[in-house]
Amino acid sequence: MALHFPFTRRQAAFAAACAVLVASPLSVTSAFADTKPRVGLVMKSLANEFFKNMTEGAVAYEKKRGDFELKAVGMQSETDFDAQTAAVENFITQKYDVIVIAPADSRAMVAPVARALKAGITVVNFDVALDPAAQKKAGIDLAFVGPDNRAGAKLAGDELARALGPGAKVVIIEGNPGADNALQRKLGFEDAAKAGKLNIVASQTAHWETEEANAVFTNILTANPDIKGVMAANDSMALGVAKAIDAAGKAGQIKVVGFDNIPAIRPLVKSGKVLATVDQFGTDMAANAIDQGIKSRKAGQPLKGWVKTPIELVTAKNVK
Repeated sequence: MALHFPFTRRQAAFAAACAVLVASPLSVTSAFADTKPRVGLVMKSLANEFFKNMTEGAVAYEKKRGDFELKAVGMQSETDFDAQTAAVENFITQKYDVIVIAPADSRAMVAPVARALKAGITVVNFDVALDPAAQKKAGIDLAFVGPDNRAGAKLAGDELARALGPGAKVVIIEGNPGADNALQRKLGFEDAAKAGKLNIVASQTAHWETEEANAVFTNILTANPDIKGVMAANDSMALGVAKAIDAAGKAGQIKVVGFDNIPAIRPLVKSGKVLATVDQFGTDMAANAIDQGIKSRKAGQPLKGWVKTPIELVTAKNVK
């Protein structure tokens, strides 16, 4: 079945590209075609507004299609990797047809995913790519549905470099060290800093969390009071950084960029407290991955590769 979202031109192009996706090692029984497939959606922290929006998009898609059953689960914190493993194991035990997963750790989640594939479940890896070396060691090769995180982070970093000029001191607030998207975003920020001749004086993880980012950046700012810019690997951390800047009495003196375009960041972009963020269209991402998982399962076609989903720089000029 085709997607039924009211597509933009960019989203329509993505849907067409999605024909090359997902992995399923076993053929499909005829019973699958006669019953509603059960889809397990495994996300990261539901305390993160990005994944709350993703859940809402997936639930709305379930209601719109009406031909599959969805169960969506997430972690309580960005570092609760055991909860993700348990969620996958539960879906295996309950004999779900499709598992759609955004891994919190690109290596740790390979083993449970491999067990799901061995059990005959179609698995879609989206949002955060599983580690290729770990996949090879486990004997699996999944397609990946998700954005070019490095390119997206460079878009935000380039915007910061244009605003600050060469030589400005900046900081990177990183995501989870074990997550591929955290690594790619750090690399993208570093690419922008190099191109714009920015001076990175500190780069430290805050594990995607708002309050941790607040504390981490407060300490960095104390040690480096002449910081002019911050590149936060997601908007939740950008919110914590903005709060720390206000508390230090430096509002308007330090420019911040983030990633995700969550609703909570948009007023800060409009007001200038945050210079820019990157939209990766999270509301549609899980729904698109679910659609492809169901198609792949029905067709019995194991598909591979990387389907790049859209990204877009968001500034005060185009924020909604």
